[in-house]
Amino acid sequence: MKKLLPLVAFLSIQLFAAQNIAMYKSPTCGCCEKWADHMMQNEFSVKSIPTKDMSALKQRIPLPLNLRSCHTAFVEGYIIEGHVPAEAVAKLLREKPKDIAGLAVGGMPIGSPGMEQGNIKQPFDVIAFDKAGNQMVYASYR
Repeated sequence: MKKLLPLVAFLSIQLFAAQNIAMYKSPTCGCCEKWADHMMQNEFSVKSIPTKDMSALKQRIPLPLNLRSCHTAFVEGYIIEGHVPAEAVAKLLREKPKDIAGLAVGGMPIGSPGMEQGNIKQPFDVIAFDKAGNQMVYASYR
């Protein structure tokens, strides 16, 4: 039993670390905070980092232009761009694909997490992308 306690403590730390998200956003963006609330309601910890020049940040990472949105987050070495649902991020962290740089929901579709407008929902896709800019549909929300 005593030998299991350090292992349990290590696994608990790893589980907690896997849940930490750093989200960069414009200081005036409200939907970004709503996305962070969605993530926190789904057992992620989100640190919001107000950033005046989001364009400069996005240019430094392998993020295709067509996938850019209002906020950029990082978790376990992956890029999470825009209003990606928590369940898609959780799936990414469970599977840990080596060939994916991140997930994105380009633009700001109504009904995506943080962009809720009552019962109005636009269909949207979560796009996985690699460092070379290749893209594929990772999940669809209709």
